[in-house]
Amino acid sequence: MKLPFYIVDVFAEKKYTGNQLAVFLDADGLSTEEMQKIAREINFAESTFITSIQPKNNSASIRIFTPENEMRFAGHPIIGTSWVLMNKIVESQPRNFKLSVPIGEIPIQQTEDLVWLQAAQPQFWDVFSKEDFLSFSNLLTADFDDKFPIQEVTTGSAFVIVPLKSKKALEDLNLELIKMKEWLLAHCRTNHRALYFYCFDQGELYSRMLCIEHNQIVEDAATGSASTCLQAFLLKYHSAKIKRINHQGDFINRPSRIYFDGELTGNDFDIKIGGKTQFIAKGEWEV
Repeated sequence: MKLPFYIVDVFAEKKYTGNQLAVFLDADGLSTEEMQKIAREINFAESTFITSIQPKNNSASIRIFTPENEMRFAGHPIIGTSWVLMNKIVESQPRNFKLSVPIGEIPIQQTEDLVWLQAAQPQFWDVFSKEDFLSFSNLLTADFDDKFPIQEVTTGSAFVIVPLKSKKALEDLNLELIKMKEWLLAHCRTNHRALYFYCFDQGELYSRMLCIEHNQIVEDAATGSASTCLQAFLLKYHSAKIKRINHQGDFINRPSRIYFDGELTGNDFDIKIGGKTQFIAKGEWEV
């Protein structure tokens, strides 16, 4: 059995930046175990498997896997897979699309070279003390931005949002594996446990996403699902309208640019993130 596949860089202003993604077509005949093995073999942050395409309806269904597990929602795989579908697969090259993932149907829109997704309504969960983080990081009390809480937020995948005061504190961040793992297991509400640190520096927004996979701390070059949570967080606590670029991946030599365009009206969150996708390669995968 041979599967066509594409490799793209997502949230990337140019090739070899942003977050890598492998997109596999004709995956409806694969088992969950086979998808997981392929994702582990290619070893990108995520890989996607297109299980059905409805060209007349401009829609498709996909499954998303990290090397370790399946995701219910993830931003860069949705953006990248939608770009492949709209620009390489569907002959009509539609500008609007609907992508079904385990949490539901995600509306997609392409404007010029940006693909945008609209996120689900957020949920705001537990608030944490900055003292918690002193036990498993090199952060000092003065490094936290006290204008904002530390809080777990989800729009489908949950992240603990951690506001810092400076780019230097973000860049110098160091975490201790064992104690971090203990804290995540004790405090996060779902099996998806991750930290999203951010700061404003000279008017720019910078972020880092760190989690534990295969008993190692890993850092993501660009995290769309975390960015939807951060956008919701900023709409709630910073400004009811937001239009800016989130800089992620700068400290691991994979600079990524995640575009924010959101608004909070009453209790309704209009959360949109966008990014550019760069085509890298295509081929056939032997199953």
